[in-house]
Amino acid sequence: MGPDPKVNMNFNLTWIFQVDGNFTYLVRLHFCELQMKKINQRVFDIFINNQTAQAQADVIAWTSAKAVPTYKDYAAYVTDGAGDEQLWVALHPSAAAKPEYYDSVLNGLEIFKMNDSVGNLAGPNSEPSALLAEAELSTEQPSFASESSRKVHMIGGAAGGVAAASVALAICAVAYRRKKGMTGDEFGGGGAGWLPLYEIKKATKNFDESLVIGVGGFGKVYKGTVDGGTKVAIKRSNPSSEQGVNEFQTEIEMLSKLRHRHLVSLIGFCEENGEMILVYDYMAHGTLREHLYKSNKPPLPWKQRLEICIGAARGLHYLHTGAKYTIIHRDVKTTNILLDEHWVAKVSDFGLSKTGPMVNQSHVSTMVKGSFGYLDPEYFRRQQLTEKSDVYSFGVVLFEALCARAALNPSLPREQVSLADWALQCQKRGVLADIIDPQLEGRIGRECMHKFAETAEMCLLDHGVDRPSMGNVLWNLEFALQLQESFESGKPISEEVADKAAAVGNGVGLAALSEMSEDTDGQSTVAVFSQLINPVGR
Repeated sequence: MGPDPKVNMNFNLTWIFQVDGNFTYLVRLHFCELQMKKINQRVFDIFINNQTAQAQADVIAWTSAKAVPTYKDYAAYVTDGAGDEQLWVALHPSAAAKPEYYDSVLNGLEIFKMNDSVGNLAGPNSEPSALLAEAELSTEQPSFASESSRKVHMIGGAAGGVAAASVALAICAVAYRRKKGMTGDEFGGGGAGWLPLYEIKKATKNFDESLVIGVGGFGKVYKGTVDGGTKVAIKRSNPSSEQGVNEFQTEIEMLSKLRHRHLVSLIGFCEENGEMILVYDYMAHGTLREHLYKSNKPPLPWKQRLEICIGAARGLHYLHTGAKYTIIHRDVKTTNILLDEHWVAKVSDFGLSKTGPMVNQSHVSTMVKGSFGYLDPEYFRRQQLTEKSDVYSFGVVLFEALCARAALNPSLPREQVSLADWALQCQKRGVLADIIDPQLEGRIGRECMHKFAETAEMCLLDHGVDRPSMGNVLWNLEFALQLQESFESGKPISEEVADKAAAVGNGVGLAALSEMSEDTDGQSTVAVFSQLINPVGR
């Protein structure tokens, strides 16, 4: 429709089709909201042959996200008489809903002429089927159990046995229009769905405290069960938390548009009755931190710690280079690295994330946010954020994995309180081996230890410009893993690989690594490493 809401309210958006009389027609309307992002921005009524087929239709309410296609089915009986052999489809802005924009949208339309049970397209119209008679006349809320928005609505008489009816006639009309001034989403398609509060309460037994599996800055995390046994993690906001609506919205906007093997997946969200709730895939092995210290869980072997660090590095590298814009996580730490049932690392908690600087910018000026012990000191001093701030935080994570101690421990002597400062001092004095996890003593190859410690040290350099990119960090960790495998197997790496590793060093280019990492997880590290140092287009 037009840009003037007053004009729009005085007219219908109408299509008229010539059809045969005395038949029931299935009218399928296709929708894909490409402009709006929130519920009640564009709401309209749907009329078929001057009867209300759908009141207050809201595409975003049906799909829970922008750019998600859906369709709605309606049945209409057309009588045979003067002036009745036409099928009208009309849309009109809904005044009752008081939407933000008084407008209507339709992306496609199909009309199916219904036959009878013996396939006769000229047979009389039968009684309505039970399926159609019981169909709801209004939209339902999406749920865990069903993500489909394909609902059938009844208008007038409908042909029997619609569930098994065949298509005899299809008439398609496409109506695609875009309004100027409404920008698209920064990160593209995809989307997590809105979930009703009653289903979340059911999944958590009304937020039973015995199901709490963690507590963070946003609030408590519950283990829930849906769809007859599927496990999920449900994060419920704490009203007194420092993290609030902004972090909640950022998490949804970021995670609902990003998909990567090493990023946690957001299933859905709920904002109802003052509650802010996020629902994720369940991570069976919890956080990386709880497998390093302050728990009674068995210590992880060094090779597994390396693989987890590599997985997290892949996730961060994807954020920095694989999305449409650079995304800076801003809160990289061991409690935000989750482990699934296969020990695959997933970066989580995007509530503090920021879009990185544009091409012509060197940084983003913003208030300092993050976790003490992991904060980039340059960002803290200058309030200038770059992706190298994530690199610094990840360097702390690397030393945490090596030393199995907290990033900050006030109970220790002053010079040892900060793990980053203490590890760097020990590294410079050549005594880093004295502070590593005692469980790893004698189990780390000397060359692997050297490469890993060197990588962590580079991440913690004072000036961001001197730190390696996340891609280079990932490359070095892959090499460290190969050195560890060589140590454990007793088989030296080939001279060719060693020479190339020495030649490439920290300057290797990894522009395509984020895409490649999805395809290489199932290969040996030798195969992966050979691809990293011999990049071949594919």
